[in-house]
Amino acid sequence: MRSCCHAVTPLELATPHGPARVHVQAADGAARGSLVLGHGAGGGVGAPDIQAAAAVAQALRFMVALVEQPYRVAGRKSPAPAPHLDAAWTDVIEQLELPDGPLITGGRSSGARVACRTAAATGAAGVLCLAFPLHPPGRPDRSRLPELEAVAVPVLIVQGESDPFGMPPAAPGREVVAIKGNHSLRSDKAALDAAVRRWLDATTTRAT
Repeated sequence: MRSCCHAVTPLELATPHGPARVHVQAADGAARGSLVLGHGAGGGVGAPDIQAAAAVAQALRFMVALVEQPYRVAGRKSPAPAPHLDAAWTDVIEQLELPDGPLITGGRSSGARVACRTAAATGAAGVLCLAFPLHPPGRPDRSRLPELEAVAVPVLIVQGESDPFGMPPAAPGREVVAIKGNHSLRSDKAALDAAVRRWLDATTTRAT
């Protein structure tokens, strides 16, 4: 499967917190829907798990958009506050020319949290979480579970079995697939691909 991140010249879209950069890849053939993914706090859209999910979605005839937050575009390493991330994310999605069909949002780590917090605002039909950081390492008392529990649409979480950020619990409408490895999700690409493919296909079918 081909990488989607550098397939076309990226778009720069204005947001309330500076320009965001969006790498868009049109679907092969008639689009079934769209998948918009965000990056983690310290990484970019070239992360292996993001690229893997994007390639799976393209093979399923999704339009794919990978979003770089304004702080990354500006060259800053430290992530912006959550309200800034959420506002930039929703603004980008409002500006994208999305095909007919369900919109699936998601991302890696911090990007997954943004997608969960904004699922209702963006009209997402599902949320794909790659390595959701349930709590800071060693701090289970600082749980981010409420962000997951607030999502009213289907959620898939693909999590490394030894992720120091914890293992989110499954719940009605929230599927958790544990695969070999840690927070990077680099150890079992085949399992990641299979989980994303099955869930995207099923979620899109239910939503149409």
